[in-house]
Amino acid sequence: MRIYFLVVGLIATSIIAGCAGVSRQEAVPKYLTTQAVVPGMENVRYRVGIDTEAIIKDGRESFWREMEYLKAKGHKGPLPPVNFLVISGGGDHGAFGAGLLNGWTIAGNRPEFKIVTGVSTGALIAPFAFLGSAYDARLKKLYTTLSPEDIIRKRSILSAITSDAMADNSPLWQLIEKEVDESLLKAIAAEHEKGRILLVSTVDLDARHSVIWNLTKIAASGDPKALNLFRSIMIASAAIPGAFPPVMIDVEANGGSYQEMHVDGGTMSQLFIYPPRLHVKEQSVKGHVVRDRYAYIIRIAKLTPQWASVERQTMSIAERAISSLIQTQGIGDLYRVYLITQRDGVDYNLAYVPENFNAPHREEFDTEYMRALFQVGYDMAVKGYPWSKTPPGF
Repeated sequence: MRIYFLVVGLIATSIIAGCAGVSRQEAVPKYLTTQAVVPGMENVRYRVGIDTEAIIKDGRESFWREMEYLKAKGHKGPLPPVNFLVISGGGDHGAFGAGLLNGWTIAGNRPEFKIVTGVSTGALIAPFAFLGSAYDARLKKLYTTLSPEDIIRKRSILSAITSDAMADNSPLWQLIEKEVDESLLKAIAAEHEKGRILLVSTVDLDARHSVIWNLTKIAASGDPKALNLFRSIMIASAAIPGAFPPVMIDVEANGGSYQEMHVDGGTMSQLFIYPPRLHVKEQSVKGHVVRDRYAYIIRIAKLTPQWASVERQTMSIAERAISSLIQTQGIGDLYRVYLITQRDGVDYNLAYVPENFNAPHREEFDTEYMRALFQVGYDMAVKGYPWSKTPPGF
């Protein structure tokens, strides 16, 4: 995603640092950050690098639920393969991922994914991709009919400085409230009982922690707050700091009530498969589990640097520098996932926006641009997508 609003926000905020901001409830104190939980849903998330044992425990429990489901179906013989779907961030380039998934269905070889992960725009795609081809039409609609007005309302420069972002994303909230309803939540909860997992990442900005949310556990919790939390996490994962307002999550720690500030998961990583400390192959050997594993990574961006003449102006220089950081971060994430898959014996498959795609991009969430990009992903998948077996330049 372009970062014009983010750069403007950062510069404006630094110039007028004394302006009062939007009030918030007290942040979780540093010494309590690892104890903070969402009331009523204490075990629905993992702090990367901290909650490894909780991830292992939930992984084992998902395996046993899957075994019960297969047994009830009368399954015999070898275990079915595990298919991972990893969807990255990328703003309105998410249209490529939506098109690829739609075309993959038409090609007739789209697998069911045991685990789906999403970051930023990938988090908006992930629930529909997780539920399968029955939700392809929703994905197509989301990424071929939207306009900027369906996502954000621009704020004046003064209100942006004194508020929490350059733009108001209430239109996106309204869209998510319409598309993510109780019936979708029930459908995801049903997949939880089959041992499937849907994960989305955000960043706890106070603690600087990447947080992975288990949306299948949230959906299956039965808690009356589950739907709102589910929606909030989807919005938070796409809440670019400075551009869109953060999402405030109410938590409890050591008997006290606090708020965490959550923003775009892409702040720390553009994509993830599972935390590196989770040694899948090692765990499988210990449990005497033998099955094939395949990872399908959709990087919603081009992989090579895109040339542009940069004006000798503060805004142009800052925007170009930050977009370069995001681009190279995404490449690093692809290498990190590749190393994890090679260690754990997972077959690596990578898709990305083709280098020859050059449709005019007049603004963020440009409808015509998204339609063209959707069609590219769709056509490539229908013909049989040429998945790359290694990261770029490997």
